[in-house]
Amino acid sequence: MVRLGTAAGLCDHGRVPRYRMTLAYLGTAFAGWQRQPGVRTVQGTVEEALTRLFGGTATVTGAGRTDSGVHAAGQVAHVDLAVDVPGHGLRAAMDGALPPEVRVVRAGRAAPAFHALRDARGKRYVYRFLWRAPRLPWAGLRSVVARPPLDRQAMGEVAALFRGRHDVASFTVPDHGRADTVRTIRRFELRFRPGGLTVVVEGDGFLRYQVRRMVGALMEVGWGRRTAGDVERFLAEPVPGQPVWTAPGRGLTLERVFYGRPPAGAL
Repeated sequence: MVRLGTAAGLCDHGRVPRYRMTLAYLGTAFAGWQRQPGVRTVQGTVEEALTRLFGGTATVTGAGRTDSGVHAAGQVAHVDLAVDVPGHGLRAAMDGALPPEVRVVRAGRAAPAFHALRDARGKRYVYRFLWRAPRLPWAGLRSVVARPPLDRQAMGEVAALFRGRHDVASFTVPDHGRADTVRTIRRFELRFRPGGLTVVVEGDGFLRYQVRRMVGALMEVGWGRRTAGDVERFLAEPVPGQPVWTAPGRGLTLERVFYGRPPAGAL
């Protein structure tokens, strides 16, 4: 166990210091973010590293869950630690204690009331497609290889349909613990490039599998399996678990979590 800094004890506000971390991870090696018994998760791995470094029991709260196989470049989390350690020291220590699939990008003291989940005002996800497998084996670690779509105009219509405030139940799965399925999509952008497609999705919050199923429906339209009218109907008649393709997790990355005033959207 490594000791960094000094024991902080209780601060003036009656709580131990709270730290904020920005994490990047390659989700292929994990069964998602959330701690689960018997499987390797990002939350569990980070908590184990903190416990080895500082002792006690560390509870890490993330800005949201990522599914099995989904990556992050900007996941935000907070943790309370009864030590006084500078952010750069915490980051360096964590990089030494974490496996290579997880890195702490930034770390530092947070306001006592900061809450990574409750204070989040939006997220940006990026989905990446390649039309053929790359020559370099590591070049496609965050991408999915798929056949190119034929109808880009119809895909543009779908992207426009997704932008705005909708009941997105059709693009998630049944969840008996969640009744509110209305979300605002501020940005749904298609970036075609030679050899692939990048889809940028930004909104106030996302349900389980929502981005992957929206992207899946988008590609089905591009392949001619369904029409933009089908997507419009799914939005008008929201029913969880509609038969749309759920794009694989390995193509999806949580790029950024927004706090404070939401960013200006593309609406």
